[in-house]
Amino acid sequence: MTQPTRAALQAFFDLHGIRDVECIFPDVSGYPRGKLMPAASFAAGSELRIAQAIPMQCVTGDYSYDPVFPDADPDVRLVPDYATLKRSPWSSVPRAFAIHDCVELSGEPCAFSARSLLETVVARYTAQGLTPVVAPEIEFYLTAPCTNPDQPLTAPLTRNGRAEAGQSAFSMNMLNEHAAFWDAFRSALESLGVQSDTWIHEVGTSQFEINLMHGDPLAVADQAFLFKYAAKEIAIQHGLNAVFMAKPIAGAPGSSMHLHQSVVDSAGRNIFSTDDGQESAAFGHFIAGLQTYGPDLMLVFAPFVNSYRRFVVGSQAPINLAWGHDNRTAGLRIPQSGPAARRVENRIAGADANPYLAIAASLAAGLAGMNERLQPSEPLDAGANAYLQAHALERSFLPAHERMAHSPSARRLLGEAFVTGYCAVKALEYQSYLHEISAWERRFLLPQV
Repeated sequence: MTQPTRAALQAFFDLHGIRDVECIFPDVSGYPRGKLMPAASFAAGSELRIAQAIPMQCVTGDYSYDPVFPDADPDVRLVPDYATLKRSPWSSVPRAFAIHDCVELSGEPCAFSARSLLETVVARYTAQGLTPVVAPEIEFYLTAPCTNPDQPLTAPLTRNGRAEAGQSAFSMNMLNEHAAFWDAFRSALESLGVQSDTWIHEVGTSQFEINLMHGDPLAVADQAFLFKYAAKEIAIQHGLNAVFMAKPIAGAPGSSMHLHQSVVDSAGRNIFSTDDGQESAAFGHFIAGLQTYGPDLMLVFAPFVNSYRRFVVGSQAPINLAWGHDNRTAGLRIPQSGPAARRVENRIAGADANPYLAIAASLAAGLAGMNERLQPSEPLDAGANAYLQAHALERSFLPAHERMAHSPSARRLLGEAFVTGYCAVKALEYQSYLHEISAWERRFLLPQV
């Protein structure tokens, strides 16, 4: 978007009484980081910088000292995308925010920026006269506040004074039990321009799913980023926690971020369908790209130790990259649709995945499949169960990390510097995890070993 004039920006800020602007960007985990700038300085176009390492900050707050990160810790510029400038719906005083890109002082995109990586992948489609279309489905839990991380998360009290018990999939009553939160959250999403579709109560206790409308990958990733930011802020205002961990509660269903993907040509035609409405060769090639390269990119779709607890047989979380029509046991599901809406649903990513990186990885794999004319496996027969096939995805963090770190394909698809930096960050997070002693170890090893 073209930069508005200083007068136009200042008029917007004056109209709404805005004093400050959150200059935010998604870090490697999809968490909002940045700086707070006076609105007058933002309107004046004042340059804003931040250390290059911040986009790759670990969830623990630590930083990797891998050689890919210069010891000098140079700055990058934060460049606003003015199309994302909005009023903040959760601030106690009028405040605005804008999503920023991280740009090297040389003018090149920062190799460690999740948003820039997605922009790079989309540009590959654009160069071929193609436009990818994406729609995520995001699941999350509402829980009571977690004041002691040593204790399990619990369901929050509802308006009738009781906590939800059992499973109430698609229950309207249980959706309504948190009406105050949903009303505020819905209002916030509308003010942010986040275009949502259906809202449902999922299978887990106090687990919910909201589908975002399909659209441009970068715009959709921005919306998913703001969706999670808003959910957490609005939940806190209502005495709740919005939890996007892949497996936050033992014995309960995990939370996913299914990605629906299609590709249109310059005329707006879905290239996954032929003129007579049948599945095209490009459709099969795209699926084959996900099957071929998806395993090497597993650490993007499942970025944390907790992520791998979600891939449990029979839980509608995939264990391989089999594909089939309207089959939720498959890692790659093809929903029933007309030719214009033919799409591939990638069911691998968890709700904990960075939406920019998950979308970038999925689209990069699919495009590589089309360019290389890869051939997919045979689709599952109607009614077939993919859980009866081999568990072909990595089952824990460390093998997934090793696979990505040593994968030439991952580096070709996502960039040498990014993969090196990403794996360095993930290795550091894993080392932090190893310092923790779990309840399982105390429960079984303490009395018997």
